[in-house]
Parts: sequence; C-alpha cells; structure tokens
Amino acid sequence: MLDGYININGDGLETLEILFLTTLITLLPSLLVMMSSFTRYIVTFSFLRTAMGTQQTPPNTVLVGIALFLTLITMSPVLTEIQTEAYEPYMEEEISQEEFFERAQVPLKDFMLRQTDAGTMEMFCSLDHIDAPANEEEARELPLRIIVPSFITCELKRAFEIGFLLYIPFLLIDIVVSSTLMSMGMIMLPPAMISMPFKLLLFISLDGWKLLFSTLVQGFR
Repeated sequence: MLDGYININGDGLETLEILFLTTLITLLPSLLVMMSSFTRYIVTFSFLRTAMGTQQTPPNTVLVGIALFLTLITMSPVLTEIQTEAYEPYMEEEISQEEFFERAQVPLKDFMLRQTDAGTMEMFCSLDHIDAPANEEEARELPLRIIVPSFITCELKRAFEIGFLLYIPFLLIDIVVSSTLMSMGMIMLPPAMISMPFKLLLFISLDGWKLLFSTLVQGFR
C-alpha cells in the first residue's frame, strides 16, 4: 500500500513539501509577530487607543490590518532579498532545502540584529551558556533561538517607550480638565467624558495617524 502511494506521488518528496508548507502556514502568525516589525506597531497602537480613552475604537481588526500593511512596507526589502537569494533558486532546484533555510535566515538575521541592543543579546547568550559575539560577523552566526528573543525584547522596550511618549500629551489634557472641573465644583461629572473631545481635536489637528505611521516606519534601521 505504501509502495503504491509512493508511486502515485513520485518518491514521496511532494508529500513532505506539502507537510512542510502546512506546518509553515500554521506557524506563520507566530513567525510574523516574532521576526518582523509587527510587534512594535500593534503594541504602539494599543497604547495610543488606551491613552485617547476611545475604548474599542478603532477596533482590533482595523489596528491589526494597519499593522500588517505597515509590516509589509517595512519588511519588503527583506522579503525581496529572501525571494531572490533563497526562494527562486530553491524553486529552480538549484539549491537544497537545507541551503534554502540557511539563505533565508540571513536577511532576517540582518534585519533583527539592526534593531537589537548588544546588552540584550549578551543577556540571552549568557542564559544559553554561549559566548557573546564580539562583532557583527559573529552575531550573524548566532542561532535564531538567541536572535529572535533578543529582537522581541528590544521591540517591546521601544514600543513601551513610544507608548509613554504618546501618553504625555493626553495625560496633560486629562489633568487640565480634571483641575478645571474640580475648581468649578463639578465633582460628579466624569473628566474622561469632557477630555475625550479635546484629545480627538488635538490628534486630528496634528494629523496624528499620518505622523504616527511615518515616524514608526522610519524608526526602523
């Protein structure tokens, strides 16, 4: 029965490729989050929505969609290099599957290393009991189990820094509104109800979405 199955599908290589593609599609969301700029975008958008106090507006679907498109813009040079250096030679059967993985890792590693601090990488190297890299060439030779968590840690740090900076102007509006209501004796009136229109007015007058998108994309090295 197995011999017949192999005869139908050649030498069984197509079956392995189908299993590999199925596994890759399953892991694609995690890979997108862990090895791209998606994390910084979505965390920043979440901070912005909380700072503005707009509850579920914009909805999560919209924020995820915007983050995905910005991620495609940011990662397009990396994806192009992977297609040129790894995917096309693999499809033309010029390289093996192992060499495909090795070539595809290089652009991703270069992108993640440009966003990663040396101190964070040294910490994960010490946790894995390996020597920290002394230069960029040695850093490229590190396994993904070191580079990916180092990259994610630095991305979370930068996203929280951006979120803090986004909070400041909206927090000042909340303070001014609360102080004004207290001085007028309107204790029972929720300050958030009064401050939200002023927050929206500030964000709209500064063309906030355009400014935020351009700043986030240009912030990647």
